[in-house]
Amino acid sequence: MTPTRVLYIGGTGTISASCVKRSLAAGHDVTVLNRGSARRPLPDGVREVVGDVRDPQSVRDAVGDGEFDVVAEFLAFTPEHVQQDLDLFEGRTGQYVFISSASAYEKPPRGLPVTESTPLRNPYWRYSRDKIACEDLLVAAHRERGLPVTIIRPSHTYDERLLPTLGGWTDIARMREGRPVVIHGDGTSLWTITHSDDFAVAFAGLLGNPAAIGDAFTITGSHAPTWNQIYAWLADAAGVRHPDFVHVASHTIAAFDPELGPTLIGDKAHSMVFDNRKVTELVPDFRTTITFDEGARRILAHYDAHPEEQRVDADHDALFDRIAAYARSAG
Repeated sequence: MTPTRVLYIGGTGTISASCVKRSLAAGHDVTVLNRGSARRPLPDGVREVVGDVRDPQSVRDAVGDGEFDVVAEFLAFTPEHVQQDLDLFEGRTGQYVFISSASAYEKPPRGLPVTESTPLRNPYWRYSRDKIACEDLLVAAHRERGLPVTIIRPSHTYDERLLPTLGGWTDIARMREGRPVVIHGDGTSLWTITHSDDFAVAFAGLLGNPAAIGDAFTITGSHAPTWNQIYAWLADAAGVRHPDFVHVASHTIAAFDPELGPTLIGDKAHSMVFDNRKVTELVPDFRTTITFDEGARRILAHYDAHPEEQRVDADHDALFDRIAAYARSAG
């Protein structure tokens, strides 16, 4: 069988690095386009080309005028980014795969589980609205010109370097110091969290698959613990037996820091559980194999082995002190 020629735009991020590895394992011929400063090392067997994805001529110089069976786009966040891709690759690829976001589904959701037919509407988060606009552009191109597009909607996907909490490593440092750690809401909402290695199984299975053309797929897995469980597993992995957790309403956190507001009110403040039957019909091997109790141990093992990556954000650290003090004085 002739290997599927896949161009990854990105390829070294939290999600895409695992997808590149899985593509190689599946026998694909993989090329990665990035700026030459890989966030994660590329595995042997990948062809790396260097170019600036925001500079069309730089991309042309990097990839030449050849064709690809698949172009997998991980770095497009606005319709302008997508239109540039269409100008560069339409007619040169058998499948354009766009990474959208499950945050594009309506907030708050009217019912669970969320499926691909759930309306796309998020008035709280610009990032999500931009992703919806990207999808609209691609769907129109498919309907009008037959663009061979596949849309992927991941939710919270992580690897050993991505902490899913409000403050990232700052929260772990606070736990270990016995200081209060802020959890949004009452911590009981359900949050689907997916390891990138699991995500990659479904993603690679859709590449070059004719049944995926012209369609959209949620890829999240079935693991949906509460936020209290997520923070508790991290505390356990960090060796903290009695963490000091402070629960604070998402709107209160947003009032203290408007930059945190959209990601909370527009996503994490709501229980989010997804139906993945559509993608598993095409990729039966896809399932959740890494739950977050194990994921938390992998994250802490990585950071403890790489102290240079243990960065405390001084602004967030001070912010959490103020929020915790307010919550306790008000309670």
